[in-house]
Amino acid sequence: MKRTLVISDIHGCYEPFNALLEEVKYSAKEDKLILIGDYVDRGPQSKEVVEQIIQMKTEGEVIVLRGNHDQRFIEIMTNKTNITDIKFIEHGGLQTLKSYCGANFRMEDINEESIANAKKFIRRNFKHHLYFLDSLPHYYEDQSYIYVHAGLNPFYKNWKNQPQKDFIWIRDSFVKVKTVVEKIVIFGHTKTIDIHSSADIWFGGDKIGIDGGCAYGLQLNCLEIKENQDCITYQVKG
Repeated sequence: MKRTLVISDIHGCYEPFNALLEEVKYSAKEDKLILIGDYVDRGPQSKEVVEQIIQMKTEGEVIVLRGNHDQRFIEIMTNKTNITDIKFIEHGGLQTLKSYCGANFRMEDINEESIANAKKFIRRNFKHHLYFLDSLPHYYEDQSYIYVHAGLNPFYKNWKNQPQKDFIWIRDSFVKVKTVVEKIVIFGHTKTIDIHSSADIWFGGDKIGIDGGCAYGLQLNCLEIKENQDCITYQVKG
């Protein structure tokens, strides 16, 4: 029986990600894997996570969606944003720069020059990572579910016409409001502990939240969906 496995908000948590794949006995030949955004920032190994996902996509049926942290990383690296470098650093970007630059970036010497040099180093040596992240779609849909990083704006009857930023940024106005679609929406972005006081997957009827807050020391979740639509949940500690 073919399985669909859904994971979100890895955030540089490379070891928990691989532990979770082992826990669910992921098979590139037999399973469909859907990753719904936020591969970088906060956790210690963003570079390794992105590199592995690029490789996994060549080996099996792997759907990779865009998250808000992935979008911000692209914009910061290409200087196509009004977001300041300091804001990027404060929201987990420091760990991303350290992951990509290693010994070339001293975390204790953060200043405009060191950040600029780190960005140049990443653009020069990891251009393929930036191209990959910038190619990611905002959503994926199958017969029963809509998969998206943050959610759907309930004020748009045709959800595909909503602003692109809503796919990766929307929060309360999606989580707390009934959807206007017939399919169940599977999303990350909003930690489940903020929804139902548990890091476990949240089943909200018309929507399913799976962000377990791994980068905050909680857990990384996986939702398994079988062909008969039975759902099984897995988790590993962050």
